Amino acid sequence: MDIIVAGCGKIGSSLVQTLEKEGHNLTIIDASAEVITEMTNIYDVMGVCGSATDCETLLEAGVDNARLFIAVTDSDELNMLSCYIAKKMGAHHTVARIRNPEYNDRSLGFLREQLNISMAINPELLLAQELYNLLRLPSAFKVEYFARRTLEMIEIRLKEDSTLCNKKLFKLREKQDLQFLIGAVLRQGELIIPDGNFELKAGDIISLTAAPGDMQKLLKNLGMLKKESRNIMLMGGGKTSYYLAKQLLSSGCNVKIIEQKEDRCLALSEALSDAVLIHGDGTRQELLLEEGLRSHDAFVTLTGMDEENILTGLFASGQNVPQVIAKVNRKELASMAEKLGLDCTLSTKTITSDIVLRYVRALENSRGSNIETLYKIMDGTAEALEFNVNPDSAVIGIPLKDLKIKSGILIAGIIHSEKKAVIPGGNDSIANGDKVIVLAADRRLSDLDDILR
Repeated sequence: MDIIVAGCGKIGSSLVQTLEKEGHNLTIIDASAEVITEMTNIYDVMGVCGSATDCETLLEAGVDNARLFIAVTDSDELNMLSCYIAKKMGAHHTVARIRNPEYNDRSLGFLREQLNISMAINPELLLAQELYNLLRLPSAFKVEYFARRTLEMIEIRLKEDSTLCNKKLFKLREKQDLQFLIGAVLRQGELIIPDGNFELKAGDIISLTAAPGDMQKLLKNLGMLKKESRNIMLMGGGKTSYYLAKQLLSSGCNVKIIEQKEDRCLALSEALSDAVLIHGDGTRQELLLEEGLRSHDAFVTLTGMDEENILTGLFASGQNVPQVIAKVNRKELASMAEKLGLDCTLSTKTITSDIVLRYVRALENSRGSNIETLYKIMDGTAEALEFNVNPDSAVIGIPLKDLKIKSGILIAGIIHSEKKAVIPGGNDSIANGDKVIVLAADRRLSDLDDILR
């Protein structure tokens, strides 16, 4: 597929890396010649230096033949305008990064319709939603939902004292009168799709799938359910903090935000009247302790500096704050933070790449079992996909045990048309109109029938 990416900052570079791995023909646009040179040296892409709103630049990039145009510059207005021009000049589909709360809170639908933008993405809002899910379920360090929260998939790292250690999966299933599936295990960087005889070990990262109600009961039965975070401290008052605080306050949580810039602090105090705003440097340990860090259920670091987020998060962990989450965009730093003992890190780049990749896969698919949801899971070694089943699918009506499924593929859940979620066994089958959750290791799926040999 011919794709143009305009803007090669953190998000744009991540998208280029992801889409290049998928084998697409990429052209990048950026106003900096230095950035273009660096990107074309690293990736197999064409580069055009210039403005994404300039018609000559767009023509040089091949906009008239582009299947998809993605604008992720630092300016919302430039992104929207460049998408509008690109669509007028022949681009089939357009995606714009729109971050400003004023646009997202009030007029996003109107702008999308008037500018004919196919999809709008807001990395900060997406990250805030992910953080909110984690704060509501502190037992996990990754939470994903499928079929409008009918099924839930979480990732948990097993500690030495976990009741799951040294247990075989079939024994675990026998002791629980609940529907759940441990669909994938990451052990020392190696992804495993386990069978019933697989034995769990300390240090394993497991992917656990169940209905939300069953998930809570299961974690409680296993002694792994932690109290939901209600008193939360945020370090950094950027857009993500605003979106997250808004969600937390609406659910009755107590929120305290520490922000270094006075003008930003004042703006947040007006926009979030129920939050407590502290003007100060959140990296100062004395300030955190004075503001009652130890009495909070959760501490989330959301500054623009990965290193500050990691180090301050480690300090909070050392003060026995029950849940600590850090925003870390650089993957190598995220891995380092985990080795140092910081269990949970999140990245706007990863979340945004997942959303765009799902959209690209859907555009590629001409058969109709479209991808509803796509997540990179288990440190990026696998994908979890939600497919809508069309009437022509080759998997309909056949018991799962009789389907010839490729290796590295697992059907993790079926949501029937009456919205009944099932963790399937061999005798279950898929029907037209169902939604199917698939785990795929080292496989690139664009259609449900791609799971078949």
